[in-house]
Amino acid sequence: MIKKSFLVLGISAAYFVNAQDISTLRNTVDVYSNSALMGSSKYNAMAGSMGALGGDVSVLNSNPAGIAVSIASEFSGTLAIQSSKNETSLAGNVQNYKVNNTDLGNVGGVAVFRVDSTSPWKFVNVGVNFSNESIEDYSETPANNNVNFNIYDADNLLIDNLSFAGHAYNRYGNVSKMSIAAGGNYDNRIYVGAGLNFHSAEIDQYDSAAFTSTINNSTDVYNKQYTPFSESSNGFSAVVGVIGKVNPQFRVGAALETPTWWSIARVYNEYENPIDGTYTEDRKLSTPLKATLSASYVPNKNFSLNVDYTLGLTKPKYKVYGNAETELNNFFTDHSKSMSEIKAGAEYRIEGFRIRGGYAFAASPFDSMSISALSDNGTAANTSFDNLISGKRSVIGAGLGYDFKSFYIDAAYQNVSSEYKSPLLAGSATSNTGYFSNSYIVESADAVVSDVKNTKDNFFITLGWRF
Repeated sequence: MIKKSFLVLGISAAYFVNAQDISTLRNTVDVYSNSALMGSSKYNAMAGSMGALGGDVSVLNSNPAGIAVSIASEFSGTLAIQSSKNETSLAGNVQNYKVNNTDLGNVGGVAVFRVDSTSPWKFVNVGVNFSNESIEDYSETPANNNVNFNIYDADNLLIDNLSFAGHAYNRYGNVSKMSIAAGGNYDNRIYVGAGLNFHSAEIDQYDSAAFTSTINNSTDVYNKQYTPFSESSNGFSAVVGVIGKVNPQFRVGAALETPTWWSIARVYNEYENPIDGTYTEDRKLSTPLKATLSASYVPNKNFSLNVDYTLGLTKPKYKVYGNAETELNNFFTDHSKSMSEIKAGAEYRIEGFRIRGGYAFAASPFDSMSISALSDNGTAANTSFDNLISGKRSVIGAGLGYDFKSFYIDAAYQNVSSEYKSPLLAGSATSNTGYFSNSYIVESADAVVSDVKNTKDNFFITLGWRF
């Protein structure tokens, strides 16, 4: 097992992890800490806000007590059509890239068991839900000829000058979650539930930059040290929840989910070793403990409204094997915020028709940070950035459905948008963390920071059978 230090650089009052770590930091919060994946069309149309309403197997993503609300067994499957576009800008130039994926996004079911009528327990239900989501993401930063790097030989003589010709963070993969839960209905007033979640993730991550020689005008692509890398990961978490009827129209709910304990197997490339090649290492990560509070208003059988608020009670933490994990933990301790998200969703029924809508907002997981950054004209200065590495996220959902009694069909649309500042290039050849090609090694103590606007347009179709 080989453990490499990420060389956290102390800049002003903040720590900044060099560019190889940017994808690690982003994946930690966006992939490994994101336990609420896509669900059924109903769930997605309501922006995932069902914590106190229940009645849909996808509620296992927020509150397992929600399956205890069901009074009939059902099974459903959801086709997910995902479209993600990154608009990346630097120095007045813009690069756009779109990724499309179609897959089975969600499948699940609830088995309802009626209890003897003499007992205050009305139903005991069992639910199983599987969610799957593509995490493919490509962000290409445009060139800036004002950013230049001198290349020297062993005698410190200038042999070339390279101009920055562009950069790409490229991620492929999927993340999935299997949830199994049991719930009980006590006197149609209190609903309880508990469940287990089994997570998995497959990630292929690339970090590359292009540089053009001012001597011969040739352009080469350079790979960041320790990239590309691949991660195959499995995780486990548990969750408990409760829903209570304050009165026939008003319900409140609460759920607590343990950290997800991930085991991560990483394979990565290393350059400038006696024998350049591929190496492996293992990591263990625990993501934040999460609490969700919910409230719903159901004035009649035709209308329902729900609000959820989720808060991370701890921060991501890696098990320490060496300097790399220590520096990552220090970064999250000093510069990450408690993860928080608020969601609101509503449904209106007109006989068999269903009309749904929802909105969700998640705050940026990181504090404002100051780093040494290169401006558009190529000069370096300490600069403070909001939404560095990963930014706030908003979700707008809408959907329609029709209930045929035994069968139902639902459709939903989600628009997910986020903006963040993407730091790149910072690294050092002397610490073995620069960008490498067959010709040269490029090192920079300063970061180039581009602006990334991500927009996702997702469509869902659900077919369900109630029995």
